[in-house]
Amino acid sequence: MAINFNKSSCMRIGPRFNSSCANVISLDGVIISWTTETRYLGIYIVSAEVFRCSLHYAKLAFHPAANAIFGKVCRISSEEVLLQLVKSKCLPILLYSLEVCPLTKNDLVS
Repeated sequence: MAINFNKSSCMRIGPRFNSSCANVISLDGVIISWTTETRYLGIYIVSAEVFRCSLHYAKLAFHPAANAIFGKVCRISSEEVLLQLVKSKCLPILLYSLEVCPLTKNDLVS
């Protein structure tokens, strides 16, 4: 199986997550970079002491989707229709993979 080293990265999670690490080099001589955040199946995982996900990108994707609905049907439809559209089209963007991400109090408030 071929590995795409441009899409690969290394990240530490655990008590020594912020320790500096030696470069990881493939057999082909390609250096795999160390990152503090990586994307896996649409979830942004953050390097931290415990497993943590970033909700920043989900919120960034939610706002344009909601604004697109407001821009198209805001004046034409009732509030119930508007809320149902946001609930069915925009809320899944915000809630995608939330069941696997441990949420902090700050995440719940935001």
